[in-house]
Amino acid sequence: MELTLGIPALLFPAISLTMLAYNARYLAIAALIRQLHKKYQETASTSIGLQVQKLRKRLTIIKNMQATAIVSFLLAVITMSLIYVELTLWANLIFGISLFALMISLVLSLIEVQLSTKALEIQLKDMEK
Repeated sequence: MELTLGIPALLFPAISLTMLAYNARYLAIAALIRQLHKKYQETASTSIGLQVQKLRKRLTIIKNMQATAIVSFLLAVITMSLIYVELTLWANLIFGISLFALMISLVLSLIEVQLSTKALEIQLKDMEK
């Protein structure tokens, strides 16, 4: 299969939408951390401290999701530049790395969703008691 300018360009909307979703997750968790911080200062509750630890882990994952998506985006741009100057071997290699970075980002997203779901399940069980 021949790599044309259109193929890496197809990643642009996908990566852009992915970045929007990741940013929304980040902003939601940041707002939650601010709320919990305020509660923690008022109550010094250990359960709030534990929740913040879990949120810190999720923030780290989201940061890595965003970083790998950005790397994927940059590599797609580099691929297009390499196609333009007719360095097809390098273009194919860089595009493959770009796809791999996007896959890593998506796997991290799956892990973060799993952590988020577990946290919600804990809160739901607490409410059922």
